[in-house]
Amino acid sequence: MEILVAGGAGYIGSHMVKMLVKAGHVVTVLDNLSTGHRSLAKYGELVEGDLADTALLDNLFAQHDFKCVVHFAAFSLVGESVTNPAKYYRNNVCNTLNLLDAMVKHDVLNIVFSSTAATYGNPVYTPMDEQHPQSPINPYGASKLMVETLLQVYAKAYGLNSVALRYFNACGADPELELGELHDPETHLIPLVLQAASGRRDSICIFGEDYPTEDGTCVRDYIHVLDLCFAHQLAMQAMLSGQLSGAHCFNLGNGEGFSVKQVIDAAQAMVAQEGFNIKVQQAERREGDPAVLVANADKAKQTLNWQPQYTDLTTILRHAWEWEKKQPGLVGRNFVY
Repeated sequence: MEILVAGGAGYIGSHMVKMLVKAGHVVTVLDNLSTGHRSLAKYGELVEGDLADTALLDNLFAQHDFKCVVHFAAFSLVGESVTNPAKYYRNNVCNTLNLLDAMVKHDVLNIVFSSTAATYGNPVYTPMDEQHPQSPINPYGASKLMVETLLQVYAKAYGLNSVALRYFNACGADPELELGELHDPETHLIPLVLQAASGRRDSICIFGEDYPTEDGTCVRDYIHVLDLCFAHQLAMQAMLSGQLSGAHCFNLGNGEGFSVKQVIDAAQAMVAQEGFNIKVQQAERREGDPAVLVANADKAKQTLNWQPQYTDLTTILRHAWEWEKKQPGLVGRNFVY
């Protein structure tokens, strides 16, 4: 069937497109390439365009028989959302509204939405389930929560079916090494650690070692990008089969946390086998970093029959490391393949 993937040239979106194409679907990728990359749009048909362009959306839906939309097209830098909130509300909320209106107009009534654990804000308890209070502490999280509210309203008013998937920490890379993280700037811990190993970065910084955790560093729930994508595929199937109707939300995480030091130590043990070292520096805590963020994803497991396949930290790091070694400027280094 025909599927539209908005933001399909980005990190998670590109992995999603590959999975859908491999499953036999016909995929159209809509991406303005502001944070996505043409080099990651290896699968599907790329349409370079913006969700702000309502005429483009109207033409796109008129020309295709889409059965479902998978929506990744959002800005996601927390710090930038604080300094430039208008950019986040305009793109993440207003442009999503354009997409929803085009879907309703053309009777495409199924959407999987890329949401975030940032809608919860500071944890009241962990692991965090879907009943945890939603009180975002930055415009990024607030913008995603606004879209979740839109989806609930559109379900009641227009019969739009939706699944909002609240990610915890996406990580890893395509095991076939066609796709991986290409953020600029990079803000995620695992690629930053591996860039320090490969030499693209001088060191990795630990922000705070006095948290109330076992080793004093923050604990996060890391979920492999392919496990995320598989959940999207299951959510899409659940709506198209009639199993799910209306607006739904699910957490996506492993349910197990790893501390910053655990990630660095595991990465160091892995890269040391190839003669590489990770230089570590210490710094003060960053404002707004909770000690522990771990998901309770039982609802997704029970309702969607979703089960993460890549839960081992070393496996996640290995996939990301093999991708890191493929990056420009690193070819010819003394890497072991």
